[in-house]
Amino acid sequence: MIPFRLVFQPGISLCDQTVYAVKRAVVAGKLRPGDPFPSVRVLSKELHINPNTAHKVVTQLVREGLLEVQVGQGTVVSTRPTPGAGERGRLLRDEMEKLVVEAKKLGMELDDVLTGVERLWKKLEGSDKA
Repeated sequence: MIPFRLVFQPGISLCDQTVYAVKRAVVAGKLRPGDPFPSVRVLSKELHINPNTAHKVVTQLVREGLLEVQVGQGTVVSTRPTPGAGERGRLLRDEMEKLVVEAKKLGMELDDVLTGVERLWKKLEGSDKA
């Protein structure tokens, strides 16, 4: 069984969508440090994706430090230390810029963007039923 939810969207690579779904599950606490992660074979079968794509997903998540391979145990969610504030800012800078560009392109006001971000933040924490 796959420990995260995923509904594929057209126009975005299956690999990118799967990697994002795993990241979201980690942030939301659905995948915790030390939890086993499905094998490439299971990932491929359950998500109906090519095994090469599943392998690419696992490889990318290992490279990013979200997963680690433990000899004799398989792949598990990483227990890596939390990065410092400067590192977190650097990691998110590009994503934040994309959000701002898209919001401005759509003619959104800053307050609307901040409200939307706050709503999603609370939803991921489980404190908002929206």
